[in-house]
Amino acid sequence: MSTENALLTILVDRINNDTLVLPTLPEAAIKVRQAADNSDVNLMQMSDVISQDPALSARMIKVANSAIMGRSVKVSNLQQAVTRIGLRQIKNIATAMAMEQLFVSHNELIKGYMGKAWQKTLTVASHSIALMEFYLKNNKHTSLNRDSITLAALVYNIGVLPILTEAERHPEIFANPSFLAHAIQKLSGKIGSSIMQAWEFPKEFVDVALSWADPSYKPDKVSYVDFIRVGAILEGTLQVSDKSATLQTYIDKGVIPSMQLFTSDEYNEILTDVKEMFR
Repeated sequence: MSTENALLTILVDRINNDTLVLPTLPEAAIKVRQAADNSDVNLMQMSDVISQDPALSARMIKVANSAIMGRSVKVSNLQQAVTRIGLRQIKNIATAMAMEQLFVSHNELIKGYMGKAWQKTLTVASHSIALMEFYLKNNKHTSLNRDSITLAALVYNIGVLPILTEAERHPEIFANPSFLAHAIQKLSGKIGSSIMQAWEFPKEFVDVALSWADPSYKPDKVSYVDFIRVGAILEGTLQVSDKSATLQTYIDKGVIPSMQLFTSDEYNEILTDVKEMFR
């Protein structure tokens, strides 16, 4: 058996037997999510929870001050940031901002893969969030929202982590660029959905991880998967035979208004603002 087939066999067996070691949520994100699920928590208490992680605190203030929040007056401290973002949104935003902590490795090859994977994720997320901004303007009564697409777009490709982690454990055998690309394409969706279930995320996030690259998944209603797919097509992560024809299906579905959107000043200004939020 080739080394490539060996790793695939190992990964598939561990997935099927529920023995694959899945990444855990960063501790800061766990604490924020637990606090947000407490109906008695207030803004001051939430600020105290977030303040335990200086990096996350800085990210929250940056998000609160971003142009995407639509405010011109800048906040100067964490409590003001939490107040502006709001308790309903803070759970997903804080989780999303903590995701970067998972994409680390001590192996140079795997470190490079993780760095590239994270940068691609940020680009896909930026497009997805920008697209959602336009969608929300024209669909006031949708259940879709900005904070959920932010988190969904930053966890959509989370399934790559166990594959890269397994390769890191056995770099002399598995850390082969062409094989890793093949393994990621074949297994990351199923692994990603398992991670979302293990983290007890809602079904919409499970669907995103499982189905964003699956062409057979075609829900009747507009979903977060649609925005992430468009973002992945624009970034080049999701390869399609006919880019224009594929994007046209999303115009027909009402996800995007027209192809002209992507060259408009308004879209590119929003895209720049979103990217700035992640820097």
